[in-house]
Amino acid sequence: MASPGTPTFDQLRVFLAVVETGSFAAAGRKLNRAVSVISYGIANLEQQLGLSLFDREGTRRPVLTDAGRAVLAEARTISQGIDGLRAKVKGLLDGLEAEVNLAVDVMLPTHRLGTVLRSFAREYPTVTLRLHVEALGAITALVLGREAVVGISGPLAAGVEGVECVAAGSVAMVPVAAPDHPLGLMDRIAPGAGRDYVQLVLTDRSPLTEGQDFSVMSPRTWRLADLGAKHALLREGIGWGNMPLPLIQPDLIAGTLKRLAMPDHPGGTYRFAGVFRRDTPPGPAASWLLDQFVQLGAGDREEDGLSDI
Repeated sequence: MASPGTPTFDQLRVFLAVVETGSFAAAGRKLNRAVSVISYGIANLEQQLGLSLFDREGTRRPVLTDAGRAVLAEARTISQGIDGLRAKVKGLLDGLEAEVNLAVDVMLPTHRLGTVLRSFAREYPTVTLRLHVEALGAITALVLGREAVVGISGPLAAGVEGVECVAAGSVAMVPVAAPDHPLGLMDRIAPGAGRDYVQLVLTDRSPLTEGQDFSVMSPRTWRLADLGAKHALLREGIGWGNMPLPLIQPDLIAGTLKRLAMPDHPGGTYRFAGVFRRDTPPGPAASWLLDQFVQLGAGDREEDGLSDI
């Protein structure tokens, strides 16, 4: 059985032009070539592949054969790949990054992250994105370690040597428990009552703040490295803990979690900051990402009565 030859990209361009315009003459006008050159190019392509791509009998317009329709899908894929390659190379020549590593704090509202990344995909279709989702000091650690060029960190980035910080909004952190948890059953919670029950605490996996506690009230704690696991255990009534309000708002409405009116522990404001290394400023795509988070964060409303965490 004979093996097909390897067509050139120019032959595939001619083939696609004939399909898209509907005739050899129109394809010639589109590519600024003589009709005879178009016809010769298609004949060469058919010879290379060993297939008839167009049925030329009984019609003035070329009609794709079954084989032609099968080849068309592959030709379009190759053409799109070449267009993507050219766009990426042009971006590199213009100073655009080939890849952006972004680190975001797990407390960042997911709808905000989705909004920004959806827009990023439209704005920079040739740039590959690598997303890291971490907690507490891990965001700054990733930026310092050059594993992320920009990050959206919590308040722990402030004052870290070599890191530039730009305010990027905030989120309310509030204490919650399952409605059948002892604290959830109390009409009035006495000061210090939280100390009598297990508090679920998110741990820091970075060396920057390793061993430090934030908003921990109870001497009885369960430490978790994953916010999703903490959320699930809170709903199971395992303990009580602080959670970002946007994340657990549906639970408050559905009654699967209850916000605790703790007089000595009302929660706090968790502030975000866009961070990057001073000696490695972000490129165009990373700067665009950072600006989007900063702009959206500027519209955050803070809850009354909550101090900064």
